[in-house]
Amino acid sequence: SGCDHATWAFLGGPVIKDGKPVDFGSFLIPRTEYTIDDVWNVVGLRGTGSNTIVVKDVFVPRHRFLSYKSMNDGTAGGYQTNTAPVYKMPWGTVHPTTISAPIVGMAYGAYEAHVEHQGKRVRAAFAGEKSKDDPFAKVRIAEAASDIDAAWRQLIGNVGDEYALLVAGKEIPFELRARARRDQVRATGRAIASVDRLFEAAGATALANGTPLQRFWRDAHAGRVHAANEPERAYLIFGNNEFGLPPADTMV
Repeated sequence: SGCDHATWAFLGGPVIKDGKPVDFGSFLIPRTEYTIDDVWNVVGLRGTGSNTIVVKDVFVPRHRFLSYKSMNDGTAGGYQTNTAPVYKMPWGTVHPTTISAPIVGMAYGAYEAHVEHQGKRVRAAFAGEKSKDDPFAKVRIAEAASDIDAAWRQLIGNVGDEYALLVAGKEIPFELRARARRDQVRATGRAIASVDRLFEAAGATALANGTPLQRFWRDAHAGRVHAANEPERAYLIFGNNEFGLPPADTMV
């Protein structure tokens, strides 16, 4: 995302040894060593400009590679230099949360746009009834507001719990990391379901390309397709842990 304006790219990819992946990580590559394929013609998140970056036969020195495995187990070199609690936050919590947080923000934006829209709307199909006088419209916004707030509280609550343990000099138990992943994908689902509930009650005028509500709806659904938002994988981590089984995924 934003690659057209950048002079470096931070790219994720596998580390292959003997034909098999042994790690996954981020590679820092200067603009002179890659090309950009302009393919970002999409239904949502149009403003991110997430075009395809093409890299061919490029050597990346060790100091420009960050291993996800070492981030997860606490052995990454940066941990010795950066000792503040924030740098000890689990990548498996921080990264997925940064993917979900904008979607929850979109849900809040959709909610505000919907309330403003409904406050002015007159429904010709119901003899000129004002939407703000419709009891069903009030039920929808109450349900949506509750679910969006719950989504945000879950996200920020788990991050806060983990950070508080680190500040106190304690280890973050795996149970909390699994819960954070469970609630992260749940927050994404709740937020998008709330946007859907508001959008489907907004009427035909909300379909116009210039309206904020349809943009929030498109962007939220586009954000859902990120790998960090796959609910089954996150729920499997939590469920496995509850039964004393290995997590079966590294994003935790």
